[in-house]
Amino acid sequence: MDKGSKPTVGAPTRAEHARHLLADVRSHLKRRALALVGFLVVVYAVLKLIPALEQALHTLEHASWEWVVALIALELLSEAGFVFAWGGVVDPQNVLAGNGRGRRMDEHVAWAQLGGGLLLPGGSWGGAGLGGVILHRFGMPTKLIAERQLNLSFLNTGIDALALVVFGLGLATGIFAGEHKLLLTLLPAVVAGAGIVAAALVAPHAGAGAKRLEATHAKIAITITTLAAAVEDTKRLLLRRDGWKNVLGVVSYLVFDVLVLWCAFRAVNAHAVPGFPVVIMAYIIGALGGSLPLPAAAGTIGGMAGMLILYGVASHTALAAVLLHQAIGLLVPLTGGAVAYAILRHRFGPIRLGATSDPVAPRTPAPGG
Repeated sequence: MDKGSKPTVGAPTRAEHARHLLADVRSHLKRRALALVGFLVVVYAVLKLIPALEQALHTLEHASWEWVVALIALELLSEAGFVFAWGGVVDPQNVLAGNGRGRRMDEHVAWAQLGGGLLLPGGSWGGAGLGGVILHRFGMPTKLIAERQLNLSFLNTGIDALALVVFGLGLATGIFAGEHKLLLTLLPAVVAGAGIVAAALVAPHAGAGAKRLEATHAKIAITITTLAAAVEDTKRLLLRRDGWKNVLGVVSYLVFDVLVLWCAFRAVNAHAVPGFPVVIMAYIIGALGGSLPLPAAAGTIGGMAGMLILYGVASHTALAAVLLHQAIGLLVPLTGGAVAYAILRHRFGPIRLGATSDPVAPRTPAPGG
């Protein structure tokens, strides 16, 4: 190595990492596409077979295409917010751009993570797992990957909780127009606020408690230590000079996606469109249904639609809007992930699956080649 050159991550095996990366991404994108097809088939079958839901299908069939295009644009802005935050949190040193990979490599990997995340119980963790695989293929240490992905997840969760506090209190006090029942407004705000305070107060002292559990409950101790460290790292992340950029990306990710759901009511020509505060409350609380082990995102759909109905939205309108939101939320990341995969494949050459001893033919000569 030249005296003035800086070491790069995974430099000796760049071609091998690229080959495995592209194979993983292609596999996940194919499965994501199948998930999208499965989602559409399941939704159509359910709406056709259950007479009570047939009106929602009729509403979707008459959706405004102009609004659908607008929803796609809003979803693109949402995903761009995630990509922006991902680069600042997961790869702040821009390690992925090293070894001649390209200065926008972090954006391509982030889009691949969005597009390749499977519809598994646990929401975004399927995508985070794929992102971890990609980063590991490029040589980033597994422990560092886990810590940074967890930090990004905690940052997203923290912003969601703050949104519940702000809009829940606003609805409960009448500052915002909409539902005023304390059970649906004040209670979620209090629970979210308590969670934020508890995390901030308990995390600094959790390490001592974890040490006392090491002898008898090692796995629990490791989990507590990891979560506490993630909370502290997230706090430090927010206090960094450029931390506002990451927060801006996460806020954009949430707000624009909620705007997709809100504007979906206009797309399906709803007679009464709920207010944005009501929609964001239903969105955040209902999304918890995605943790249930149900196929075709049924947990998320049922959770969001159910919360909207509790907030006073007509059942068929709520279901139609949520289904349209979910379909676009699948289509846009899948398309973006496919484009990112195509760019990566073009940059690193064709994939030769099963030929591990035959490296990828890169566009530029490999070091020492």
